[in-house]
Amino acid sequence: MGEEDYYLELCERPVHFEKANPVNCVFFDEANKQVFAVRSGGATGVVVKGPDDRNPISFRMEDKGEVKCIKFSLENKILAVQRTSKTVDFSNFTPDSPPLEYTQECKTKNANILGFCWTSSTEIVFITDQGIEFYQVLPEKRNLKLLKSQNINVNWYMYCPESAVILLSTTVLGNVLQPFYFRAGTMSKLPKFEIELPAAPKSTKLSLSERDIAMATIYGQLYVLFLRHHSRTSNSTGAEVVLYHLPREGACKKTHILKLNRTGKFALNVVDNLVVVHHQDTETSVIFDIKLRGEFDGTITLHHPVLPARSIQPYQIPVAGPAPVTSQSPIPCKLYSSSWIVFQPDIIISASQGYLWNLQVKLQPIVNLLPDKGRLMDFLLQRRECKTVVLSVCSQMLTESDRATLPVIATVFDKLNQEYKKYLDAEQSYTLALEAGQSRSGPFLRRPARTQAVVDQSDMYTHVLSAFAEKKEMPQKFMIAVLMEYIRSLNQFQITVQHYLHELVIKTLVQHNLFYTLHQFLQYHVLSDSKPLACLLLSLESFYPPAHQLSLDMLKRLSTANDEIVEVLLSKHQVLAALRFIRGIGGHDNISARKFLDAAKQTEDHMLFYTIFRFFEQRNQRLRGNPSFTPGEHCEEHVAFFKQVFGDQALMRPTTF
Repeated sequence: MGEEDYYLELCERPVHFEKANPVNCVFFDEANKQVFAVRSGGATGVVVKGPDDRNPISFRMEDKGEVKCIKFSLENKILAVQRTSKTVDFSNFTPDSPPLEYTQECKTKNANILGFCWTSSTEIVFITDQGIEFYQVLPEKRNLKLLKSQNINVNWYMYCPESAVILLSTTVLGNVLQPFYFRAGTMSKLPKFEIELPAAPKSTKLSLSERDIAMATIYGQLYVLFLRHHSRTSNSTGAEVVLYHLPREGACKKTHILKLNRTGKFALNVVDNLVVVHHQDTETSVIFDIKLRGEFDGTITLHHPVLPARSIQPYQIPVAGPAPVTSQSPIPCKLYSSSWIVFQPDIIISASQGYLWNLQVKLQPIVNLLPDKGRLMDFLLQRRECKTVVLSVCSQMLTESDRATLPVIATVFDKLNQEYKKYLDAEQSYTLALEAGQSRSGPFLRRPARTQAVVDQSDMYTHVLSAFAEKKEMPQKFMIAVLMEYIRSLNQFQITVQHYLHELVIKTLVQHNLFYTLHQFLQYHVLSDSKPLACLLLSLESFYPPAHQLSLDMLKRLSTANDEIVEVLLSKHQVLAALRFIRGIGGHDNISARKFLDAAKQTEDHMLFYTIFRFFEQRNQRLRGNPSFTPGEHCEEHVAFFKQVFGDQALMRPTTF
């Protein structure tokens, strides 16, 4: 398989740590995304590394027994270490505080601590087999204050740091889940919910393992993902992932089912709002997008993998060591290894090899794996880094070899402009709210983020349409149809079409001598009136004489002042067109000769300058009986320039009657 076939890859620069062995224990903290390598209980050193940490944190601590759990508070201010099932030890890591330890015992008698989670830089939650205890750490006093606790039988727990929600598995079977939400010193109990097990369990032992549950934020909403190894319906084979939506308020609901159509060992990640399911037996992965249309039965949407199963792209482990030694070839990494541990949302750790990777989605290979262009666009527009790929898809569908049909092209344009319109509306609402002064009263007024899914007219013009219009081999009818289709789509979403798109249409029509079509487009206002467009039409008069009148009609419809029209034409170096226009409305006796001669000289076209100069000489002769310019017209430099280029004899002589 070529590189263009893999749509998942491990990040280029993984976090490298000392691999796990009998002396070195490895821990991972999901909140800070840090790996702790603890040697000999910390006595011979602890090294902490995270994906964004330039410099790892290294320290030593006294070996007081086997470390069960070790984590820094947010911002790495306080270290918490659990060594027994009853207590957690703390030490301050701020520069001015002595590294003295202080200890907190769990409050509930006979309870065993299953683990702990930091919810802020000074707030921590102990999870015991008998409940949950929420503390504030007071580092200067070196003690803890209990803020709130709740008694409940706990089998295991799970923490989602992005949403600050802890999930507790309760009851004998373990399938009743109780969420708690933490924010700024408060702990809120959310409604509990039950996970439907594949079949009624025969025994009364724990039936829901934490291995089969994950928590992740997908499209801004928190979901609990349950890996059900056998479907509840007997006629369906294979495992499935059931998504439960866990809102901040209201009951948790089962909303999506992802059909895996296979059995075996699975692991879940969430990358760029996609659910990635790894399958160990076949060493492949599949991706699901819950925003894409699935089979909806009124309450639940069934989804199938977006793409065929593929392996993660083969990965080479660079050989570390001095430069001469590293010339040996890198070692291929064993993908889907049984020693891999997966954490949410996108982390894969190989403790035996000493690497932490972030899983990434590659969009370019997906273009060829998803033939349905409409579905492909729906998929791409939801991805973080999609713009270059979206533009390349648009260019590709307009090439001779991969040419799409007009209905498909229309669908793609509509999907792009739907996103574009959404952004323009949000931007407009924000501007109106600002003008109405809401910014003072409402702190929630935020400028809408311009995501990569916003592909505007200048993007399309620059990267797709202007290059497309220059293709010689493309049938002209198809070319015009595509340009008009894009304009139709913009109009459909009530987006003002930029003049450069109309100009592109006109230039393309002129290039192919399709003047009749051009006339019709203008007559029936298919192309919207604008000053730049009118100027372009004036410049086309030599190819197509009626363009002059079409242009003037357009300028009049725009109720443009005549002198403004002249200014626009002169700025576009359309000196003759400006002169024709001013003659057409009978204003040529009052115009400034100098302005026109300046403009003619700037074009560096000597024959044009001659024509304009001669026109004004003739006007002077007609009005004053003498072709020469009066001092008040300030044309001395132009007369000198005329003599220099054409000689004295070219000047017009006064005619006498």
